[in-house]
Amino acid sequence: MTGRSRVLILGGGPAGLGGAHWLAHRGFAPTLVEARDRVGGNAGSFELSGLRVDYGSHRLHPATDPEILSELWSLLGGDLLERPRHGRILLGGRWIHFPLRPFDLTLHAPPAFVAGVGWDVVRKLVAGRATAGTTPARGRGSGGAIAAEGETFASVLLRGLGATVCREFYFPYARKIWGLEPGEISPAQARKRVSAGSLGKLVRRLIPGGRGGGGRTARGTFFYPRDGYGRISEALAESARAKGARILLGSRVRSVSTGGGLLAVKVHGPDGNRTLEAEHVWSTIPVGLLARMLDPPPPPDVLHAAESLEQRAMLLVYLVLERDRYTEYDAHYFPSLDIPMTRLSEPKNYSGRKDPEGRTVLCAEIPCAQEDPAWSADAGTLARLVEEGLGRAGLPAPGPVLDVAVRRLPSAYPLYRIGWERHFETIDRWLSAVPGLLTFGRQGLYAHDNTHHALFMARAAAHCLGDDGRFDEDRWAAYRETFAGHVVED
Repeated sequence: MTGRSRVLILGGGPAGLGGAHWLAHRGFAPTLVEARDRVGGNAGSFELSGLRVDYGSHRLHPATDPEILSELWSLLGGDLLERPRHGRILLGGRWIHFPLRPFDLTLHAPPAFVAGVGWDVVRKLVAGRATAGTTPARGRGSGGAIAAEGETFASVLLRGLGATVCREFYFPYARKIWGLEPGEISPAQARKRVSAGSLGKLVRRLIPGGRGGGGRTARGTFFYPRDGYGRISEALAESARAKGARILLGSRVRSVSTGGGLLAVKVHGPDGNRTLEAEHVWSTIPVGLLARMLDPPPPPDVLHAAESLEQRAMLLVYLVLERDRYTEYDAHYFPSLDIPMTRLSEPKNYSGRKDPEGRTVLCAEIPCAQEDPAWSADAGTLARLVEEGLGRAGLPAPGPVLDVAVRRLPSAYPLYRIGWERHFETIDRWLSAVPGLLTFGRQGLYAHDNTHHALFMARAAAHCLGDDGRFDEDRWAAYRETFAGHVVED
């Protein structure tokens, strides 16, 4: 490897590719190792029956850092489209536009839901007046957020959003996505995943131009590449290669040796086994997996923590239909437990493309554990499961199904069971002490983040590597504080 400093990046998702892109444009010559035969990871795209489809539903949100968004515009040009959000959610047997709109919510929400939210608002106002001036004692939780002792995902949302929103939407959705009861989930999940953490913020988000997490401008549109979400990762890879980066596809990391002056990574690829040496190894692969790959191995408590970090798996079931379009909506959301999927997306409606004529694809997302029977079910069984779910939701029968494809994602979401912070901090503290080793990205920091967060981390890492090849640890620590404040965009 040539360049100012030898940097080896593990993982070819947006975080790893972003790191390679920004380093290469600064004159470094990083090498990136990716186990799959294509870049993008879970944010990639592939072709199915003549259509480009994604690994589930992905959007680039307007909350993206302006400088990063400008960089992507320069890479993708006119192929990065700004599109209107046009989804809907099934709530109490009624369809409501998602993101929520005031008029639509008033017109179509179940009356009992509207009345319940109104009562929750009144109770909150009365309780607020009664407790005005009090300052309950709290401790500082993970990521610098304030959290009361014994709090859970359930208690945080009940206090902030009230019983109605929790009972009708967030709690059943949480059971489906994470497979846990709301009281078993860490309060960190509420702070990371629910950006409208109070009824006040929720109301402000419904007001056009409102702040509280984004008004119409921020939440009414999204950015999406014309040829699928994976084009973001592909464009970053092309740019990095053009500036001297090497990207090794189909190459799986076997071990990372930390003894001696250089880090040595053993890789198995198309040409067999090889060892790559580097002064800096930047890992975006699952942090627990990285800990188990180290040679010499970490102490027992670190290995135990690595085994204790859980991941929620996801089944993606694709139905290829013999029609131009299934519905006008880009995505449907299903919080109800009697419908197996949490979300159904139609890729043609994300990009607005009309070709190919007479064919569209539906992608159903079914969260599960790898021990669940659905994980090993065949494509036909899963297709029938999805079709039955569409029927229960009152959606039209898909009609002739030309093809069915299934993709299995073993690490779709970090699972924030109560106590996960202790395990992560044990691993993070130990890995941070290994000279030259850096972890970041969604998997590297066990963070339930969006693509724009992963890209922000990648650029931050590149900023911390000086022209002399020295990494600024103090600057990175300051960036880590910023990462802790990231909130997932719906």
